[in-house]
Amino acid sequence: MALLINDLCVNCDVCAPVCPNNAITQGQTIYEIAASHCTECVGHFDTPQCVEVCPVECIDPDPDHPETQEELMEKYLQLTGVTA
Repeated sequence: MALLINDLCVNCDVCAPVCPNNAITQGQTIYEIAASHCTECVGHFDTPQCVEVCPVECIDPDPDHPETQEELMEKYLQLTGVTA
């Protein structure tokens, strides 16, 4: 499933630069993750890099966008143009 940044976000600016899919952008009050581009780093890394660097642990699974590992891999393939 895609990830979601919750209201605990302190706008520290460390998550966006580590996102390999450029899914994280500054919103009006906190950073936001575009579910259409979030693969939880599947295809790039073993763990979501934004979660790894977040100092306040404000990144959670997005219940509105449930996806299996296979679906995340398919999204990765579509976003990157890599063929399996």
